[in-house]
Amino acid sequence: MTSAPLRVALYSHDAKGLGHLRRNLALAHHLARELPGLTGRDVTGLVVTGLAPGPEYRLPDDFDWLVLPGVKKSEGIYQPQRLRITREDLGDVRSSLLSGVLSTFAPDLLIIDRHPYGVYQELREPLAHLRRAHPAARVVLGLREVLDSPATVQREWDELGEADTLRRLIDEVWVYGDASVHDLSTTGEAPAALEERMRYTGYLAHGRDIAEARDGSEASPALAGNALNSEPFILTTAGGGSDGINLLRTAAQVRVPDGYRHVVVTGPQLDAALFHQVAQAAGPRTVVRRSWPGMSRHIQQAAAVIAMAGYNTVTEILASKTPGLLVPRETPRLEQLIRATALKKAGAVDLLRASALSATALEDRLTELLGDQEIAGHQLMGRRRLRLDGLATVPLLAAELIGDRGDTPTTRLTRLTSYATGLTRMEISA
Repeated sequence: MTSAPLRVALYSHDAKGLGHLRRNLALAHHLARELPGLTGRDVTGLVVTGLAPGPEYRLPDDFDWLVLPGVKKSEGIYQPQRLRITREDLGDVRSSLLSGVLSTFAPDLLIIDRHPYGVYQELREPLAHLRRAHPAARVVLGLREVLDSPATVQREWDELGEADTLRRLIDEVWVYGDASVHDLSTTGEAPAALEERMRYTGYLAHGRDIAEARDGSEASPALAGNALNSEPFILTTAGGGSDGINLLRTAAQVRVPDGYRHVVVTGPQLDAALFHQVAQAAGPRTVVRRSWPGMSRHIQQAAAVIAMAGYNTVTEILASKTPGLLVPRETPRLEQLIRATALKKAGAVDLLRASALSATALEDRLTELLGDQEIAGHQLMGRRRLRLDGLATVPLLAAELIGDRGDTPTTRLTRLTSYATGLTRMEISA
């Protein structure tokens, strides 16, 4: 491939949790792997994040990080995570960094996760400059399949300002879900200014392990699921862990059925004092870990999984055959409850409301999940009806959107068609 590499940038603001970063990292790996075959050009890229990634976050070849000064949300307001400067100064610093990188790196494709202008509207002017200086650049807004209650979401869209500006800056909206499960247009969550540009990719489910670190993914001999311990295990996870204390503390107290071990993974963002509480609550057959690299593989190996209902953990469950119980948070946002309810209705998971959470309730549900093969079979059938191939769909959409100025339309169509024939259940929404 002799043409200049395609330049790809993926941005997430990352104020709380790991979801935005994990989505973009999975996308980066699949774009890096598939776009060369689709476009005839190599790919290089940047993953722009507000988190300092640990070694468990593995970049594709020819990609690099751009880590912005961190933000945190305190009482509903974004504040500096570490720097002792005003929030206004932090916004200026982040916006200046973004302006510089978009101007000089000049991506052919920019994917923005969830918030089109980021925090502090830090992306608004850099996007406008990118559009003026590099009109061939393509900008995509990537959305979870569930955002929040319609009233909350529409207020957020309204706060972005003029619809014409948003339409001028955003070329397409990719919704990482299945409209048959949850349709943003039907619920009223869709951005009115961009609704006609929305395309459903399917859940970013199958193929997530490509972004996971391989080294250190095995647990110590004391842990279930390890090559040195073949005893089946139950897995409880709270994603990043910043808001999972109620589930984690309760799950640690569960009496583990004979013949099983229980691995509770709190997530790296759980406060140290709260982690100690969870560890202290654990019974003799329960092991508490802050993290366990290779989570998608551990979910596949588990006998049953208990989890909150954040996007990434849920998609890892949907990609597995493991029976799952979701215990979604219900404040301050309704996103997880809406997602879990929709997937319960689709038959893909079981659901326990936060108000009903107790060790006894978890024990009862585990008895059902582990003892009734019909439940596991029912969930598996529900998952097979869903579009779970979003990570395969996105490179197709990207290649189509970018085009390839060195190809004729016929050659480009041949490449896309050849790629698509290797995929199953691929229905790209127009």
